[in-house]
Amino acid sequence: MSSLKISSFLSNSFCSTSPSTIKSSLHLQKKLHIPLSVTPNLKPSRKLFQELNGFSHTIPVLQDNSVNNSTTISTPSKATIIQLYAILEAVADRVEMHHNIGDQRDNWNTLLLNSVNMLTLSASAMVGLAASIGGGGAPLLALKLSSMLLFSASTGMLVVMNKIQPSQLAEEQRNATRLFKQLQSHIETTIAIGNPTEEDVKEAMQRVLALDKAYPLPLLGAMLEKFPKKFEPAVWWPSAPKGINSSKYQEEKQEGKNNGWNKGLEMELRNVLEVVKEKDMKDYERLGNLVLKVNKSLAIAGPLLTGIAAVGSACVTEGSSWGAIVAVIGGALATTVNAFEHGGQVGMVSEMYRNCGGFFKQLEKSIQDTMEEDEDQRENGELFEMKLALKLGRSLSQLRDLARKSAYSRVEGTTTDEFASKLF
Repeated sequence: MSSLKISSFLSNSFCSTSPSTIKSSLHLQKKLHIPLSVTPNLKPSRKLFQELNGFSHTIPVLQDNSVNNSTTISTPSKATIIQLYAILEAVADRVEMHHNIGDQRDNWNTLLLNSVNMLTLSASAMVGLAASIGGGGAPLLALKLSSMLLFSASTGMLVVMNKIQPSQLAEEQRNATRLFKQLQSHIETTIAIGNPTEEDVKEAMQRVLALDKAYPLPLLGAMLEKFPKKFEPAVWWPSAPKGINSSKYQEEKQEGKNNGWNKGLEMELRNVLEVVKEKDMKDYERLGNLVLKVNKSLAIAGPLLTGIAAVGSACVTEGSSWGAIVAVIGGALATTVNAFEHGGQVGMVSEMYRNCGGFFKQLEKSIQDTMEEDEDQRENGELFEMKLALKLGRSLSQLRDLARKSAYSRVEGTTTDEFASKLF
């Protein structure tokens, strides 16, 4: 019954509506606009794309700004970015190469040390056994020849091992990997900031070639001298470097401003540089020369002791024990020397001091080059100060305190006891 009433009410209301009202209603509905998006935003997320494809390192990509004519990148700038990406690919390849070869040469150090020590100890045991055998004959001759061959083999292997210094080779490749990663990050930052120049391309190329020269991959003909006459810091930057500066971080000198530079900041940098030269550089030079002398002595002593042991084993005869004593003692001492030199990785320590000396030398040159430039051509002073503090492992307040201590000590005619670097 209720349904009949509702239908009757609807029919009556519809009939009571005039045709003009229906017409105007339809006309209004025709003009209604519903905001529907015909083409939804289906742009994929770049981060999701990288995760799905296994990328672990994000590289900034040149975006297409052709829609906005005011931000369109010029053709020369695009060519420059393409060149930087080509250099970036070469740098990434070098990072992988130096990392793999560093692992390989670290394995060399372990395997060669174990092999040489096993040969030396086996030969010493054979000499002792030969001396304990009563009478002569074939057993004594066999043990004598075997021990002599083993001592001779260990002597030859030690000469080669001490010449190439596998632990030092591995440390060279580790440093090269770190520096190439640093260069890779620098190039990526240059691209991300935008509008790189031809000078950035030339600088990147020079830095790649300088690193290739400082840390060569081959052994024959290009290997670095492991026992120079004097300790020399490593040099891995071009002959005319920009130091800490980069054209991307330089700011234009605004009217009425001094680009963050003042006399106080210049004096602070000079005082810090004085501490670096008087304390850090001299200390690492002293330690580097000391480790170099120790490494030279150990490199000579190892093969010399195994050679003496080989001669002693050849002189073992019936009724005479001095030859066996010389051979056994020589073998034991040679094993100890080898374990200390290569097990303790004295070559690696020498290379570490060489790299640290190079770090302070580069720091000194970058500060001097910056101070020699005109103020309007320098990097922003506050930014330069912050980067210097980070390189020395200090805060800005600690860096300024160090500069004040250096100034006071120079006035009093003494030297500060504090080192500039807190990292190493």
